[in-house]
Amino acid sequence: MQTRADRIVAALTRCFPPAEIAVVDDSHKHAHHAGARAEGETHYSVQVVSPAFAGQSRIARSRAAHAALAAEFATGLHALSLKLLTPEEAARG
Repeated sequence: MQTRADRIVAALTRCFPPAEIAVVDDSHKHAHHAGARAEGETHYSVQVVSPAFAGQSRIARSRAAHAALAAEFATGLHALSLKLLTPEEAARG
């Protein structure tokens, strides 16, 4: 069975090829917070490095990532911490 993290990676890879993607499930840090579920898979930190972000503002990048993950938000994804970079921005650190 595919985890939510696997589905997040797949959805972001489809929308932002080619991309380097790192997804961390932070749900355990949010136990008893709004949107948390006992089974987890609700809160994630995500970093995407893709040339698709070139020329886009932080808001545009965030909107694009949220749109790519709309199905996950509809099925229990509650919160994302996003770091969305071009390859040049990632290289600068």
